[in-house]
Amino acid sequence: MDVIKEAYSKLIKDKAKALGFDACGFTKAEALTEEKEILRGWLDNNRHGNMQYMANHFEKRVDPSMLVEGAKSVIVLLTNYTPQKKQTDPDAPIIARYAYGQDYHHVIKDKLKLLFSYIQEEIYPELEGRYFVDSAPVLERSLGVKAGLGWIGKNTNLIHKKLGSYVFISELIINLELPASEPIKDACGGCTRCIDACPTQALIAPKTLDARKCISYLTIENKEDIPEEFVGKMENRVFGCDICQEVCPWTWKSRPHTNENLQPVTKILELTKEEWQTLNPDTFSETFRKSAIKRAKYTGLKRNIDFLLSKKQK
Repeated sequence: MDVIKEAYSKLIKDKAKALGFDACGFTKAEALTEEKEILRGWLDNNRHGNMQYMANHFEKRVDPSMLVEGAKSVIVLLTNYTPQKKQTDPDAPIIARYAYGQDYHHVIKDKLKLLFSYIQEEIYPELEGRYFVDSAPVLERSLGVKAGLGWIGKNTNLIHKKLGSYVFISELIINLELPASEPIKDACGGCTRCIDACPTQALIAPKTLDARKCISYLTIENKEDIPEEFVGKMENRVFGCDICQEVCPWTWKSRPHTNENLQPVTKILELTKEEWQTLNPDTFSETFRKSAIKRAKYTGLKRNIDFLLSKKQK
């Protein structure tokens, strides 16, 4: 039986690679006991800010088997989004790299659907399950660790030895039993580059983020005014923040991706500082129609731009 399971896992990994996923691993669909306590403490200390959804469906969030009845395995997949190009105007407000191209949710979900169908049609006709990409109460990074795809860095991101941390994490939770992958050891060592580089001191300890201080949270998840205490600390970031990843030696190893559907949108990368400053609702809708940036909505992005333009920022 183990030989058959191993054969299944190889077929799935080969198909995942053919579909454009960059890494694939397996873990049991079971309660994440240690992670449960860490999450509970994080929430109790209100480090999630106004992301109330992080406290919702708590038991499901720490036990993937509760999301799919009869679930036995979680297939975890990584998609590299390291870009080849950068924003052209060095003075333009900076956006996170994951937002350079089309909204990844749609691109990756299409591939997950194809992988699910393949398993059902070619391997296990009785297959039942669900697939997600950053769209359900799932501790994706923790599952990535369990599936042997990396470790949690001091910047709280999943770090893969070859891909670094510029990866989208997605998963299939299914009723097919597969052999669990071997976890790998944490390889951050004594490095504290990410903690030292954070301009708002959001990384309050190794592997502990206070989201209320995180630039990514402040510019995307936060629906209120950006607190005055962050004036002069935003490092010209207007949507998201990659600073704790930019300084990570493991991320330097990542090669640019070749996924056509995730290639940067030229119009976005070529926006000048002046064009950002004069952005209006129509231009916003046209430019970011298929981008993850639309999540901030025009009002949120305009708030961020205005905050960067405040005299105290200069």
